[in-house]
Amino acid sequence: MHFLLKNIGCFLLIASPGVTAGFAEDANIRVIHQQPSYIVSTQQVELAVTELGGHMAPVSFFRDTDKPVQPYYVSPWQDESPAEMPAPVLVPLRGDFFCMPFGGNSEMVAGEKHPPHGEIVGNKWHHEGTKKSGDVTTLTMSIETRVRRGRVTKELSLVDSQNVIYSRHTIAGFTGRVPLGHHATLAIPENEGTVRLAASPFRFGMTNPGQFSDPKLGEYQSLQPGTRWNSLTKVPVIWKGEPDADLTSLPARQGFADLVQIMNEPWEKTNGPAWMTATFSEVGYVWFSLKDASVLRSTVFWIENHGRHGHPWNGRNNCLGLEDVTAHFADGLAASVGENALSREGVVTTVELKEGQPTVVNYIQGVVRVPPAFKMVQTLEFSPGQVTFISTGGERVTTPVRHEFLRTGKL
Repeated sequence: MHFLLKNIGCFLLIASPGVTAGFAEDANIRVIHQQPSYIVSTQQVELAVTELGGHMAPVSFFRDTDKPVQPYYVSPWQDESPAEMPAPVLVPLRGDFFCMPFGGNSEMVAGEKHPPHGEIVGNKWHHEGTKKSGDVTTLTMSIETRVRRGRVTKELSLVDSQNVIYSRHTIAGFTGRVPLGHHATLAIPENEGTVRLAASPFRFGMTNPGQFSDPKLGEYQSLQPGTRWNSLTKVPVIWKGEPDADLTSLPARQGFADLVQIMNEPWEKTNGPAWMTATFSEVGYVWFSLKDASVLRSTVFWIENHGRHGHPWNGRNNCLGLEDVTAHFADGLAASVGENALSREGVVTTVELKEGQPTVVNYIQGVVRVPPAFKMVQTLEFSPGQVTFISTGGERVTTPVRHEFLRTGKL
């Protein structure tokens, strides 16, 4: 996890092999990597979402083929003996999860002291039910919070014959400004340059303004803090005279952990959803996310390449967070509601929540198979009910995606 873990206490990793007892009668729940998890599936996709924290992984796309795809990260300590963790979110840490308030939340704000990424990523969710309507299967969960009282409802939907996940989070009862967003985290191979990233147009990018990885804690970073740039291929590093980093080609710079953020152009300017892609050409697929950039305005990259040596990381963590958020980096509530490096550039870093007026965050993630010649995404084209992925070499792959869901909330 990318927030700074300072003065936030310790929490016991509560999962153990023994939790299996008592769940056998519920066909919708299984213990996966030590966490009781609710399951929803179609012929093409099976996803698990943890009861504790609502973390979504593992997910198997193309499960009806001889080469299913499991793109999401599961933290390496999940199958180890229970141990104390520096923050509740680290207990189930895996895949994608919805955060509110997004970030470290190290400071108290107006009497509120939130844990890193909020209560909703480390407390238990309630399973409301799983139902099928037409070709859409939906798992519904909910959680009530205490620090700032309210309710969050999570709906994860699958459509028959598609390798796509449609997420809908409804936030009700809260008032005030808050950073929030999705924390999608992918598993990354060890071989350098085997994953190629591409993003929809963005205003600018910025490296985390302060120190992200502290050597005193056994952490190391490679990118120059607080720099502003316009291309993912030209991001300044900390070493004088060294060439800029190319963040479209990962993994790179083993032994370092870095954080950057890009500020997405809005729907009206790009004439469609904002998007993020990661092409795994060696195994023939593209992972993608789609969003409405008027709701989730930025993408935070958590680039973790064996750069942390404290507990529980122990130098073994290799993953990539592509986190679609409205927030000031991963600094949490205090930094996001106050004036900050992004707000001074005209970037909105919080969402205004109003009592009696629920806020809805719709989001899409999925996987598409691509041919060997497809090395990296150049752009996406949107037509009714489908998306076409166009590579830098001109290859075109079209897949069914109901991207209209981002604004209508309907499937």
